[in-house]
Amino acid sequence: MYALSQQVLRTDASGIPLEWIDFREAVRAYYLGLVVYSLGAPLYEIHGGHNAITGRRSIIKVNSIIATHGDSHAVLKALAHYVPPLNNQALFARDAHMCMYCGTQFSGRGLSRDHIIPLSRGGTDAWKNVVTACKRCNNRKAGRTPEQAGMELLAVPFVPTHAEYIYLQGKRVLADQMEFLLAHFPHSSPLHQRVSRLLQ
Repeated sequence: MYALSQQVLRTDASGIPLEWIDFREAVRAYYLGLVVYSLGAPLYEIHGGHNAITGRRSIIKVNSIIATHGDSHAVLKALAHYVPPLNNQALFARDAHMCMYCGTQFSGRGLSRDHIIPLSRGGTDAWKNVVTACKRCNNRKAGRTPEQAGMELLAVPFVPTHAEYIYLQGKRVLADQMEFLLAHFPHSSPLHQRVSRLLQ
């Protein structure tokens, strides 16, 4: 069994990934009869109280992926126009914690968000205009474009899909959760190769 901090991947009944939930939310979904089916490895076995009539103790087994009841059509319609919120955690994960200028990997504290076209020059704070940069490279580039600073970008920035964003937001993503999410990435996703490598 896993530590109670391990996240559970929640999907809708058709298998569309929705979000990460903690063990309390997962147990609640099981208890309320919202779980349609579960997949992946068993994570927890939660023991409840004893039934006053039968004397039996309630046990809820939680798997790494649970599908719950919901309106799949509304979810699919919403995801078609979905642009995930931009935050540094997901941005750094998208870029593999690597500076997109010097190619060195850093911990989160050594990284910063760089605007390819600086905000002072009309650039936007949007997925396609931001990359992960180490603080040294970001300071060197300053308020210039990469061309003006004589710095080359190592990868083209992209907007993650909802499934990619869920993966990027995950903490300690398990192999079965990774494999499930990978199946929902677009074929052209730059994350395919990286996630596939982790599964080998």
